[in-house]
Amino acid sequence: MSPVAPLTEPARNTDTPGPPVNYPVLALLAVDGVLCAVSTALLLPAHIGAVPFPLSALVGGLVNTGLVWVALRCTSSLRLAALPLWAWLLTIALMTFGGPGDDLIFADRGVMAYGVLLMIVLGSAPPGWLLWRRRQALTARRPAGEP
Repeated sequence: MSPVAPLTEPARNTDTPGPPVNYPVLALLAVDGVLCAVSTALLLPAHIGAVPFPLSALVGGLVNTGLVWVALRCTSSLRLAALPLWAWLLTIALMTFGGPGDDLIFADRGVMAYGVLLMIVLGSAPPGWLLWRRRQALTARRPAGEP
């Protein structure tokens, strides 16, 4: 029978693949971040009856959190683990510009005019919180003399 870790220690997988496998996985996670941004943006103007219901903003945040969590399992670098989040934010930023024929993705009226801000906050706050928590855990483990 294998030893059981105490409840205070985080569960860690000790048989993670090496760095040659991790870089393509991180690249695919970045592509997933782009796909998540596109689907979140295109489903943002959803309505239930006449009431705007931007559920995709919350779902985008949960998917981004999952992508960052998987990236954290692949690398110990927080900068590389944030790659799916940066890809998501860059894609949202690029979609704010007009396309050919001055087509706009985020052109809505009324309350949904602020849907982009809601999507950015709900889509980036949960993965940002996850990265912040991991950073706090890493600095708490570091000895006092190290920077």
